[in-house]
Amino acid sequence: MKKTIISLLILLSSLSFSQQENYFDTPFGFGGGFLPMWIVPKVDGLNEQLKTFGAGELSTSGMYASGGAGFAYIMVVPHLRIGGIGVGGIKKESSFNNGYKREIQYSSSFGGLTIEYTLPFVKSMGISLGAILGGGNTTIELFRNNNSLAWNNLWGDISDPSKTTDYFYRKIYSNYFVLAPTLNLDIPVYRFISVRLGLGHTFTFMDSKDGWKFDNDQDLYNVPESLSNNNLFIQTGIFFGFFSY
Repeated sequence: MKKTIISLLILLSSLSFSQQENYFDTPFGFGGGFLPMWIVPKVDGLNEQLKTFGAGELSTSGMYASGGAGFAYIMVVPHLRIGGIGVGGIKKESSFNNGYKREIQYSSSFGGLTIEYTLPFVKSMGISLGAILGGGNTTIELFRNNNSLAWNNLWGDISDPSKTTDYFYRKIYSNYFVLAPTLNLDIPVYRFISVRLGLGHTFTFMDSKDGWKFDNDQDLYNVPESLSNNNLFIQTGIFFGFFSY
């Protein structure tokens, strides 16, 4: 019995040691996984208008988003990895007063190519500096209604210009290019599983000064600077693949 226990201890020790060995002179690996993310949007300019709209204000402390990412070390350039990322989230606030339900839906998403450099002097884990190059979208939807509608009544309200309706909907949105510097810490739990903690900041570039539109692609001017798509984000994640740092 003692011999069996000693043999098992030796086997476990050898397996543990083999997992800690580095088989490559530089970081090597590839994988993909799920990314929970916390985005801190700049919505002060929007909240000023929501006070009068009556749906409730959006939190300035952040919103949950999620998505996926993947990467691979290209080996041609040591410590360099290339991949892709895509995330999105939505935040809702609503209230019922004076016989009307008022609601706002704020959604934000971005994605693109990731280019990262893993610092060579850190062993057993990966600390990587990089950037996301891609695009994004922010959409704001406003609703006001007071009851359900029958199919024919809905079309009657739309087609009769003399009618005033209790139902209101407006869509405000912007599409933009994204450049987001990132700092990520990847810790391999096992050769085939890695967890991530990181942060970044999106810097957005629109095709015009305002860059905002509403409803059916109509230009929206004089949008306050306090409503911005340049946002801080914190990301976590779990990745599956092969990882050697």
